[in-house]
Amino acid sequence: MNSIRITVTNPLGLHARPAAKVVDCSARYASDIRIQHKDQAVDAKSIMSVLMLAAPCGAELEITATGTDEAAALDALRTLFESGFGELE
Repeated sequence: MNSIRITVTNPLGLHARPAAKVVDCSARYASDIRIQHKDQAVDAKSIMSVLMLAAPCGAELEITATGTDEAAALDALRTLFESGFGELE
């Protein structure tokens, strides 16, 4: 099991479009991937669960992956979050 801490940097937070990108990215990996915001941890492969986090801009998230491709999954998700989901301009 590996985990990373990231900050949501896009202005509108983790709304529908970024959440869909997180789910799409997570679904490419066999590992179990969880995202935690405050005291709520959800399955990163479930769009409804990711949306329920309601993580605003500036939110600190912990992403945990467990499985054979956990490092690759976390790298891909880190890159996605650091890009601001294409909303940083």
